[in-house]
Parts: sequence; structure tokens; C-alpha cells
Amino acid sequence: MSLYRVKQFYWSMISKINNDDIDFLKMYLETYELKLFNQLPIYEQKHCINVARDVKLTCNKRRLREKYLIKVALLHDIGKIYHTMNPIEKSIMVIMHKLTNGRIRAYKNIKNINVYYNHGDIGFDLLKKYGYDDRFLFIVKNHHNNNIHDDIELNVIRECDDRN
Repeated sequence: MSLYRVKQFYWSMISKINNDDIDFLKMYLETYELKLFNQLPIYEQKHCINVARDVKLTCNKRRLREKYLIKVALLHDIGKIYHTMNPIEKSIMVIMHKLTNGRIRAYKNIKNINVYYNHGDIGFDLLKKYGYDDRFLFIVKNHHNNNIHDDIELNVIRECDDRN
């Protein structure tokens, strides 16, 4: 297991939302989006905030649609609200994925496995009901799809997600 995963586990155990985070969320999310966002566990909220802050820095460097991509970053893991995992359960999923080379994905009838692998699809379905545009939904759905390479905005979300 990499040092990054150990740090990720540690961060999930100590995550807290501070006033700066709340102000940041209010700048980019509507009231109904905040209600959805607040259904995520605190450690997932903090992860999404960190991804969004990273996206903001990246957009400034690359002249991309900053506000749009920050909102995508804040909501990219929203599919995880249907079944939340605590940090221990999530760590077990990461280990099982590694040990089985992803073959555990076949057991999608188990909620933890389904959400771990399919939260992008679940988020797509959820956000579609709120009328998000096709591009927004595409990025949420595919933020873990490594078969799509020539999409700058998707790559930014993916890169920032991987770093955080």
C-alpha cells in the first residue's frame, strides 16, 4: 500500500469542515446543491472541497471555465450519498480492489462495492433529475473512466481528484 493511501486514511479520520470551507461552498453551490452535498460524510465533503480548490488553481493556469468546473468538482462524488462508507470500509474496498485486480467489481450487488465502482453513474442519475447539462453529467459520470483521454475538462477533474 502506498504512503499516499496511508495519508488519505489519516486525512479521512481527522477531516473537519471549517468556516473557510463553508464560505467556499456558498460561493459555488445553490441551496439545493448544499443540501445534497451535506449528505456526504464529512471526509468526502472535505475531499470534494480539496479537489475543487485544486481545480480552481488549475483553471487559473489553463484558462478553463473555473466556476463551472469547481461546481463539478464539488459534486463529482455525490453518488456516494446513496450508501456511505466510513473510512475503514473505504480502506477495505481500496485493499480489496488492489488484491483482486478489480475483479471484486463483479459483486456489484453488495452496496459498498457498487458505490465504490459506480458512484459516477449513480451521481449522473441523481444530478440528471436536477436538470444539469449533458457536459456536467458526462464529467461526473466519467471522472474515473481512464479510457477517455482527449478531454481537457475531464482530465482536470480526474487529475485533481487523484491528487486529493
